[in-house]
Amino acid sequence: MIVQDSLPPPPPFWHRLNSFFAFPLQLRPLAYGIVLSFCSLLFEAIFFLPDALAFIVIEIGIMLAASRYGFKITALGARGIWQSSEFGRESSDEWTYLPWKLFAISLVQGVLIAWLAWYEPVLGTVALFVMSFSFPAAVLVLVQSGSFFQAMNPGHVWDAIRTVGWPYALLCLFLFMLSTGAQIAISMVVPMFDGRIILPIVNFAFIYFGWVMASLLGYVMYQHHDAFGIDVVPGGGVGEGMPVDRRTPAQIAAQRIDAEVAQFITEGDLAAALGTAYEAQRTAPIDDLAAQRRYYRVLSMMPDKQSTLLDQARRFIPLLMRRDLSSEALKVFKACREKDKAFSLDDAEMVIAMARAEWRNGDAHATLALLSGFDRRFRGNEAIPQAYELAARALVQGLGRADMAQPILTTMESRYPNSEQTQEVRWLLRPAPEAAA
Repeated sequence: MIVQDSLPPPPPFWHRLNSFFAFPLQLRPLAYGIVLSFCSLLFEAIFFLPDALAFIVIEIGIMLAASRYGFKITALGARGIWQSSEFGRESSDEWTYLPWKLFAISLVQGVLIAWLAWYEPVLGTVALFVMSFSFPAAVLVLVQSGSFFQAMNPGHVWDAIRTVGWPYALLCLFLFMLSTGAQIAISMVVPMFDGRIILPIVNFAFIYFGWVMASLLGYVMYQHHDAFGIDVVPGGGVGEGMPVDRRTPAQIAAQRIDAEVAQFITEGDLAAALGTAYEAQRTAPIDDLAAQRRYYRVLSMMPDKQSTLLDQARRFIPLLMRRDLSSEALKVFKACREKDKAFSLDDAEMVIAMARAEWRNGDAHATLALLSGFDRRFRGNEAIPQAYELAARALVQGLGRADMAQPILTTMESRYPNSEQTQEVRWLLRPAPEAAA
């Protein structure tokens, strides 16, 4: 019942700086960034507006589109998706409004800083430092919750800072360096060009470094996804130096319930463990093996639930047999027989399948025990000849009791004279060569 958390923690973000700088250079973000950058040359196409106003409108549109994609990078990075080619399988309308919410946060903070600076310059300076330091945490809260009010709440922002821990200061330093990186790149590249081509170059520099920061923030959230309440997608978080989690969503959910049930058992609260296990199997598909196994194991710990255990085992054992887990099915069956010697299954095919499994295990006595009274319990069932044949085989080849198998052959010859099973038992009981002589 204990869940093994075999995945080691992700490496710290400063060990993966190269991957953040490389993200905008992947084919899709690179192409998108270039297209957005060159859109700045279309201001003359808006002929009904003055060039200056048209330029401003286009730049706002570019900034909005780049910001939306940046939030997508952060949100999906937090879930362990770092390849742009995989972005198509995840989407959320909520990301569309995050740029506007971030703008509103910046506006409110700017107004507050301006007022404090007017009221008392020292307070304005302190407020500028505090809000600059806490701004990355506000972005983390905004991505995690999608809520403007939570991102503005100092308590939520402080919780985000505490979640990241001391590396948060290092994160702020890296983000500050990246925010100035665009300016440094522009100052180095722009002198090499002239004319309108400078506009796309400047835009691309800001887009590139903005997406690098988005990738960095997404990874930091991934590092602490449990604390932020973020579910990593199956197969997510795969990369150089990264642990691989190939669990399906169903496996992740099952392991979480296992951990919850195990905690209740550890605390001695079997009633809570049973309630959780029961509800999980009640709401799960009927063939959910993990849910049925969990429920059976909790029931087996509670002596006062024997009748419930036996009833559930009649569903659990056939499920195990259908999954080719005959060893576990036989173990469960024997445990139920120890609790109630009259315990049996209502499915003739399953009884035959289990008897065959016991015979393959070389246990003739267990095979015969399963087949005992088969023809009476399943009167008229077409599997009866198979049960007779298997019982005769167990007697003859397993126990060397051909004399006890002879009445079975007599019954088969009277009821199923032409069946293959009757011919097989007849061959099993054929006279020995020396007896014939």
